[in-house]
Amino acid sequence: MSAFEGSMSVTGIQLATGLAWPEGPSVLADGRVVFVETYRSQLGVWAPDGTYGRYADTGGGPNATLLGADGALYVTQNGGIVGPWRASRMLRPSIQRVWPDGRIEEVVTEADGEGFNAPNDLAWAPDGTLWFTDPGRYDPDARPDPGFIRAVEPDGRCHVVERLDAVYPNGIAVEADGSVVWVESYTRAVIRRHADGRKELLATLEGAEHVPDGLAIAANGDLYVTSTGSRGIDIVSSTGGVIGFLAVGLVPTNCLFDGTDLLVTDGGAQGTSDELHAGGVLWRLPVGVPGMAPVLGALR
Repeated sequence: MSAFEGSMSVTGIQLATGLAWPEGPSVLADGRVVFVETYRSQLGVWAPDGTYGRYADTGGGPNATLLGADGALYVTQNGGIVGPWRASRMLRPSIQRVWPDGRIEEVVTEADGEGFNAPNDLAWAPDGTLWFTDPGRYDPDARPDPGFIRAVEPDGRCHVVERLDAVYPNGIAVEADGSVVWVESYTRAVIRRHADGRKELLATLEGAEHVPDGLAIAANGDLYVTSTGSRGIDIVSSTGGVIGFLAVGLVPTNCLFDGTDLLVTDGGAQGTSDELHAGGVLWRLPVGVPGMAPVLGALR
């Protein structure tokens, strides 16, 4: 079944608008939703009363957030880059920790003695490992840099797990059994890595416009993959293959289950300018499907 043969009509609700390249949402215990706004070098926050504001000034280019068991948000810091855009305050690529009181720590900066490229997305595993993607400055025509899958142990030691030549790993998630799934933007591939290191191609998204960016896992194991050029979300079966498509937004960048809804960040326009673009949206999409039970970890 192609993505469009399984298309479904769901009406999204706009929670916040005027966002500057939002990605990587997290839901706090009080119901607030925090997400990065890369072009503003900050974390934005939407509250259930409908208000929106700044949660933290991270500097650089925050790329995704992830709630920790310690109450902090863990943030992939790419250094200050979206396409040709550069932050006014560039930083070293890292994993940051943002505390509720506003404190920001740089907690991981290298793997096996080497610095990072531009950390992108991150996910906790059941054993407390923090997994993240670290793509290069990938240009499929002129500069096919290698990308990396990296893993941080709870004590903060970080390792290279996969070096992917001429591949841009983007969104990442960890399944209930500890298998790691990531998407590769320019090959349009959805890859599962089993605990024994064996890799499995779950799907290749159909159509050049279906460039995968972020993903979330449903309780039944299906994968909901935002694809930036398609204006929607491809649904990939846990056993492989695309089984559906949900239209939402203009440039969906990432998503997260919140009950039986999906919270979807939408960039509003492709990141092809060095100017700040503030046409992004945070959507609530009532899909009627619960997400996988969340896993929370923390780094010491």
